[in-house]
Amino acid sequence: MANAKELRKQIGSIKNTQKITSAMEMVAASKMRKAQERMARGRPYSDYMRTVIGHVANASPEYRHQFMVEREVRRIGYIIITTDKGLCGGLNINLLKTTLKDIKTWIDQEVEVDLCLIGNKGAQFFNNYGGNVVAASSHISETPAMADLIGSIKVMLNAFEEGTIDKIYLTNNVFVNTMIQEPTIRQLVPLDPEDDENLKNRWDYIYEPDARQLVEGLVTRFIESQVYQAVVENVACEQAAKMIAMKSATENAGDLVDELELIMNNARQAAITQELSEIVGGAAAV
Repeated sequence: MANAKELRKQIGSIKNTQKITSAMEMVAASKMRKAQERMARGRPYSDYMRTVIGHVANASPEYRHQFMVEREVRRIGYIIITTDKGLCGGLNINLLKTTLKDIKTWIDQEVEVDLCLIGNKGAQFFNNYGGNVVAASSHISETPAMADLIGSIKVMLNAFEEGTIDKIYLTNNVFVNTMIQEPTIRQLVPLDPEDDENLKNRWDYIYEPDARQLVEGLVTRFIESQVYQAVVENVACEQAAKMIAMKSATENAGDLVDELELIMNNARQAAITQELSEIVGGAAAV
């Protein structure tokens, strides 16, 4: 029965792990709902800011901000948003694969790449993979604040203003629903005018006190809001992916326990059958 004893010990260990993954699933579900609420609150502001910037970018104002001007691309920057912790399935690796594929297209054109990493998992990956990391932020809380991000964002924007970087891309996971989180890459700077029919007409705002002051504040605030909203969405994606991963782990643990219990019962039944056979055989010999 030593084998059965080992099986019972293994089953007990798996059941303990199952309790942990089940608890983590419930915690992730609770955190996901809160993250979704924060994401939903921020989306209207972010979307309307995008509409206003789309108007400005398609218009001909008296002052055109340098963040709206395209130039020859010699070096580009990526702001890559990943999670600080693991146990969230393929969320980070899918994003990093998509990003590396896009980076390769630029490297093939002999364009240099700078990286700004938000999240510990991205920093760990590029520490092993390699890459020119110029800024990094990690240990972002589940309720991120702009103060935690502004330093890294400023490094990239200053590089663009100085002409060191000619394009900046933002890459993050977009929350579609609980089951789907899509890795997305979009151009952040220069501002990419949207292909919206409502923005096709060339018109402009009336600027007060002057276009330069208002546009500079508006454009900078827009870029910061886009990065912040991407971080908030990535937190929601993290909790959704973690909930699904822990649910799958709990179910797999249950299946494994069932298989081991079947093996243990078969082994015990075989041992009992053998003992009965020995008893019957001994009685027949007498």
